Amino acid sequence: MDAALTPPRVGHHAAVEFSGKPVPVDWDAVESWLGRPLPGDYKAIASEHGPLDIGEFVWLHVPCVEAGRFDWGEWVKQTRSVADAPPHLVPWGATRGGGYLFWDSSVDADPARWPVVGFGHDTGWHDYGTSLSGLLEEAVRTALPGLGPLPASARRTAFLPDARPWTPPPPVDSSPGRKRALAGGTGLAALRDLVVPPARPVLGERTWEWLYGELGTSLPADYVALVETYGSGTFADWLRVWAPLDPHGLLDMSRGALDGNRQLRAEFPEYHPLPLWPEPGGFLPFGDSIDGDQLGWLTRGEPDEWPLIFAPRHADQGPPLDGPLADTLLEWLRGRLVLPGFCRFGRYDDPLDYAAFAPRR
Repeated sequence: MDAALTPPRVGHHAAVEFSGKPVPVDWDAVESWLGRPLPGDYKAIASEHGPLDIGEFVWLHVPCVEAGRFDWGEWVKQTRSVADAPPHLVPWGATRGGGYLFWDSSVDADPARWPVVGFGHDTGWHDYGTSLSGLLEEAVRTALPGLGPLPASARRTAFLPDARPWTPPPPVDSSPGRKRALAGGTGLAALRDLVVPPARPVLGERTWEWLYGELGTSLPADYVALVETYGSGTFADWLRVWAPLDPHGLLDMSRGALDGNRQLRAEFPEYHPLPLWPEPGGFLPFGDSIDGDQLGWLTRGEPDEWPLIFAPRHADQGPPLDGPLADTLLEWLRGRLVLPGFCRFGRYDDPLDYAAFAPRR
């Protein structure tokens, strides 16, 4: 149970009742990872109370981690990417309204003078012109753009009941080979240089002959080479490749996806125009995204002639893609693939931060 702590005063006119249990923070390590110091009022609140739900609307995030739920470093990276925020904007919170809260570190060398700025997808950017403490004081007294008036309370973030100390991740591999692969090169060899394959790719326990018999067709050689290199898993935490030789992998997943696509096509044919395997030239998926999109082939001609096609969940269907699978992945991971519905990195993101493969466990 969270212990009630002495309510600290926030500013000169309002007090927020804080309750929460602290999570130890190595501030030297945190600030070294960020490359800048952090405001003292934030560090004081975070050190004494841990992650907080302020006024039942603002989440104040602190350096902590809870398995399967939250990793502060990942949250910082993803928040900057989602808001397309330049490096001088440092995220510290989020709102139940879908907004994000940052400090603008470009204003002054002294973190105590950093003003809070907010971002919302519908409202854009807003400069609150005050510090974290000043913002909390104002938000419990009056309505601000996207905030307040808030109840004068701050409790432990409900979805982080067992948060643990956060440790900075290892530095991103920026070796010359990865940088060369980021700049140029084609094919599976360049992809291997950019994205290190797992030592033991997970394909499944069956054989290619078994899969081809079940499907009634062989598959493109470039796909076979790629999955024999990487196995089943997820590229850039977004694009999942199904296990081809697992009965519950590509075979079951593609059948389920195609059944769903048939239902959607029957109800909304104008939005789902693709023929579906085993129809002639039909769409045959081999992977999906965390957003429910699908990647596969149009099965026209021989397997090595099949063009790739992306079936977006939240965008109109586009034409087939040009080029082989490995080159398509390379263009995406380099930040050059512009395709409706396909995950794009922010303009301030470093592609090397995202060019990774997580094998299925």
